[in-house]
Amino acid sequence: MDTLPVSPGPSAERGLFSLADLDPAPIMELAVRSVALFRDGNAHDSPLESRVVGVLFTKTSTRTRTAFTVGAIRLGGSTITYGPHDLQINTGESLEDTGRVLGSMLDVLVARTAGPLEELRVLSRQGGLPVINAMAAQEHPSQGVCDLATLHLVFGDPAGVRLLYVGEGNNTAVALAHGLAAVPGARVTFATPAGYGVPDSQLRVAARRADAVGATIAQVHDVALAPEEVDIVYTTRWQTTGTHKADPAWREAFRPFHVDGALLKRWPKALFMHDLPAHRGEEVSGGVLDGDQSLAWTQAAMKLASAMAILEWAATPHS
Repeated sequence: MDTLPVSPGPSAERGLFSLADLDPAPIMELAVRSVALFRDGNAHDSPLESRVVGVLFTKTSTRTRTAFTVGAIRLGGSTITYGPHDLQINTGESLEDTGRVLGSMLDVLVARTAGPLEELRVLSRQGGLPVINAMAAQEHPSQGVCDLATLHLVFGDPAGVRLLYVGEGNNTAVALAHGLAAVPGARVTFATPAGYGVPDSQLRVAARRADAVGATIAQVHDVALAPEEVDIVYTTRWQTTGTHKADPAWREAFRPFHVDGALLKRWPKALFMHDLPAHRGEEVSGGVLDGDQSLAWTQAAMKLASAMAILEWAATPHS
């Protein structure tokens, strides 16, 4: 027999699943690299040349999907995209079998499912390929890298940054907690509606990591308890992609967490961040989102550079 049958088996997972998996140094390196690529999108040696990146998005996306697709192409690679109904998972094929097949053909997989993070780890282990979490139910780490990169761009060095997050403790908030836990001296407060906060388990992990670099992570359930000094006010839309709130009156709990001009007046020098898409009139007023203090559109532009940095990192072997 000239050719042996291909029989891939489970291997160690590779890729970006949660920022909590990384030490502070590589997190900061990803942010710094993102800024470099933001300033010069050609500052690379085509690390994805002759490589194929699968882009699996089972949930809606504008920025993240475009960023990873364009980013892969600009790094010299090619892409194949999958929508929510394209894979045989929809007809009963197991996740394990799907991972084995994708791993035999692809070099990197970028996936947004809004499902359990463990599913992405399974795809990586079974396929033996790096998988990038472009959003899972528990965390949105590529957004976290983008946010840190935006802070680096604006402050030069975000050490000691004082950030107030206002709204739901969703997967973006979790990534922000783990990402800022790597920033020396950062002071982070999550002001979230009771019952809709950052999970305590995630806060504990972030707080332990923060201690090592002199940062602090805290959570309150009343905006009136926010710190007196804030450099950044950050919010996200109240209804996260792929989620559903059981309480039909949930908006009433969220209304006090609306970010408008009156709230920002408490911190007149603070800048505003939003991961987009935004629902003007709900989590944020149009005046704030489009105002002089807003970094939201810089964040959106940074998505491409941060996607390129993550793809470059994922395609590089790590010990």
